[in-house]
Amino acid sequence: MTAARIAHHLRLPGLCGMLLTGMLLGPHGCNLLAPDLLKMAPDLRQIALIIILTRVGLALDLNYLRRVGRPAVLMCFLPALLEITGVLLLAPPLLGISLPEAAVAGAVLAAVSPAVIVPRMLRLIQEGYGARHSVPQLLMAGSSMDDVLVIVLFSAAVTLTTGGTVTPGTFGRVPIAIGCGILGGAVAGWGLERWFRRFPMHGVPGVLLLLSTAFLLTAFESKAPFPFSGLLAVMTVGIVLLRGNPVIAERFSAQFAKLWIPAEILLFALVGATVDLQLVLQTGPWIVAVVAGALLFRVAGVYGSLLKSALTRQERSFCMLAYLPKATVQAAIGAVPLSLNLPCGRLVLAMAVVSIVLTAPAGAWAIDFFAPRLLKRDGTAPSNHANSSAE
Repeated sequence: MTAARIAHHLRLPGLCGMLLTGMLLGPHGCNLLAPDLLKMAPDLRQIALIIILTRVGLALDLNYLRRVGRPAVLMCFLPALLEITGVLLLAPPLLGISLPEAAVAGAVLAAVSPAVIVPRMLRLIQEGYGARHSVPQLLMAGSSMDDVLVIVLFSAAVTLTTGGTVTPGTFGRVPIAIGCGILGGAVAGWGLERWFRRFPMHGVPGVLLLLSTAFLLTAFESKAPFPFSGLLAVMTVGIVLLRGNPVIAERFSAQFAKLWIPAEILLFALVGATVDLQLVLQTGPWIVAVVAGALLFRVAGVYGSLLKSALTRQERSFCMLAYLPKATVQAAIGAVPLSLNLPCGRLVLAMAVVSIVLTAPAGAWAIDFFAPRLLKRDGTAPSNHANSSAE
């Protein structure tokens, strides 16, 4: 928290301080973190992701997304697909890897980070920025949904690289997982809404019940006999609660905002602990070229998604900047190819690290800096100076 405060005074996002703390304390720095904590790191990052996606659902009014229409759907998959395409085109000639290995790297890089984007979009909603065209809601929904697509594509790319077969049914799992996740979350959310109406639960008991439901839905993903998106189900629970009982949803949203304070520290400090600067330096500047080039494809995807939409030019520019940060998914799956002994494992991990280091702080800063300059506030002209800062 001290490091985040120092970063804030240096006009940097607070997460920069948290990332640096993890890098200094982690195994590639001073090696002061207990091995047991590092073993728990994937689960702790998952808990932080569940907390932030629950906050998304509790603040995401579907009426706003219906108003946006087609662009809201395209933002869920087009930028990620174009970014993977960019890696497929750039990585083989620049890094000397095969197309299947480039597909693995592209799937690791393509996911945008809800943990960076969502807290800032929630703050913009509270402050009234971009309300006319529901810009924060659009970015929140898209950043959460495209992770489902990317994780499925990553599994398919790993299967292909390890000599397995990828069939059309592999990609058919995506819409099934999305549909089942929405249905499961809707049922759970409806049950919770009815429960809270009959047995009002405030404070810690209500939060624990909601959080436990989210944990169960996430765990069900690995146990279900059919494709199921646990994270999407978690988000749907919040959406259903908001739709059925806005008063309860608003109360829970405030309580989850407090939960996010320690969760954010754990998430970004543990992401920083995965950064091996020596590995990054060894791989040279070509990785930076691939990551930067792929981001241009992502920006093109955002631009294409918003064509012929009601958003102004300034709002589209803001969406292109805000859709860049990466952290959570890259930290979670970046080391998987190495653990599977794939020839590209070390390179993919280095690419994941570079994408986090380059885009998480820069993207968070861009959101904080440009939101007051590019977005209108409650129907007024954008302000001439920024008053917002990272959470």
